[in-house]
Formats: sequence, C-alpha cells, structure tokens
Amino acid sequence: MYSGSYLRFSRDEWSALRASTPMTLGEDEVLALRGLNSQISTADVEEVFLPMSRLFNLNVAASQGLHQVTDTFLERPTSAETYVLAVAGSVAVGKSTFARVIQALLARWPNHPKVELVATDGFLHSNAVLEERGIMDRKGFPESFDTGALLEFLERIKAGDAAKAPVYSHHAYDVVPGEYSEVEAPDILVLEGLNVLQTSGTTMMASDFIDFGVFVDAAEPDVRRWYVERFLTLRDSAFQDEAAYFHRFAGLDDDEARSTAGGIWDLINGPNLRDHIDATKERADLIMHKGPDHAVSEVWLRRW
Repeated sequence: MYSGSYLRFSRDEWSALRASTPMTLGEDEVLALRGLNSQISTADVEEVFLPMSRLFNLNVAASQGLHQVTDTFLERPTSAETYVLAVAGSVAVGKSTFARVIQALLARWPNHPKVELVATDGFLHSNAVLEERGIMDRKGFPESFDTGALLEFLERIKAGDAAKAPVYSHHAYDVVPGEYSEVEAPDILVLEGLNVLQTSGTTMMASDFIDFGVFVDAAEPDVRRWYVERFLTLRDSAFQDEAAYFHRFAGLDDDEARSTAGGIWDLINGPNLRDHIDATKERADLIMHKGPDHAVSEVWLRRW
C-alpha cells in the first residue's frame, strides 16, 4: 500500500544513516525514558533514534531557513517559528517512549535546545462530559477529544504565543481540573497522541499545524498482547493504590486480568485502531515498524 510513496529501509540500512551523529544519552538516561514493558536499549537509540534525530534536525533547519526567507521578503525582523513534530499510533505501541527519547535527543542539538513534549491526552473531554454524552466506552475515539481546544493550543504555539496544555492523570484516568502545563515558544514541540494525524469534518485540523508526522506501527496481535502485558504490570503496581481509577482490578488473578484486558481491547482499543488510528498511517512522513519483540524492524520514509 505504501511502497510507491515511501522509501523502505531495513534496520541496518537505516542505522547507516546515522552518519557521524554523536550518542548524547547515557545508559541511565535511556533506562529512565523507558515506558512500561518497553524494552528500548542503548543500541535501539544508536541504531534507530539517532538517524531520526539527524533527519528531524535537518528538517528543522530547512524549515527555519524557509521561514527566514518569508521574513526577508516581507522586510520584517526574523522571528522563530515552532516546529511541530507529531507522533501517532495505537495505545500500547510505544509512542510515548518514542516521544520522550526523541525529545531528549533533539534537545541536545545546539540549534534548537528548547524542546517541549505535549500529549493529547490532556485534550480529552473530562469523564463527566464523556458520561453525560454516553461515550465513556469510546474514550480515545475522535469524538472524545476537545478538538477545538487542541486547535486553539496549536494555533497559539505556531503564532509564537504562550499556550496552556491541560494535564491528564493516568492514575485518575481523567483530566485534572484547573491544572495546565505552560508551553512558551519552544524551538520544537513534540505532540504525541492517538489523534494527531487524524482528519476531521471541520475546515481546520491538527495536522494543518504539523511540520512532520511519525507513525509508530506494529501488527495488531502484537499490540494487543503488549496492552495485556501492560495491564498485568499495572495491576501489580499502580492499580494497588486505592485512589487509582482502576483499583477495582487490583485483586484479579492472572487469568482474570488477561481476560479483562483482552475484553477492553476488543471493545475499545482494537476498533479505534482499525477504524480511526490505522487510517492515519498514510498521512505520516515516517512510519516506524516494530516486530513482536518491540524492536524496530523497518523504517519507511515518505518520498513525496
């Protein structure tokens, strides 16, 4: 489906494109950036993420140069414009870990030290709103997001203004009322979430503000298995807190937990992936394919 529009690289071929890009993260830093059940290693960073950081750095420099050309033409002082790098993909595919690692790497490049990371989870409607609308079981689907608030946030960022991103608590499984993260004129904004490459019925969409889109991809049976494994890990950790939204699952045995997690996937995350998220893959500039062991096997780079 994508072979005509993308250049396809094996892991070894992609790794060679690192060129002389230095490794700027220590092993302890890589471990600290891991997500739940993520197996990312220093080798992964060197062979997969460093070539990507080089590519993104070149794209940022080109974008800055083009922006300067416009300023010169308009005979106005040169001003910086935030470069927006979007990271999309399914629940449990590893996009959050990818976003954290690439943020850390990009911040080490000298020409764009200020790199912010914002997850679109904060732009979900509150649980109260979802329950009122009868769509709590469609949380993560396009209609569960406050698209207007997300577009307003991105518009302010692109205009060079300070903007506030709502804070989401995975522990409470809800947006935190009145709590925001201040984002002020970063060189690069890494925007991570399920919906960042999706289109909408409005005249404007989030992708209108995106300079480069990445899709973290894997076969659905693998992602489903990773989701179940993550659920079991959370059952033994975060869910044990009585204040946690999913504390009711803390006492499940392994078979019950696997059945419950699989049911949630089959009811919510699987259909959302197939009907909405996977359809945005063709809008990505780069697709990172992961194998059953979470290791990146191929990288596809858009030709046009």
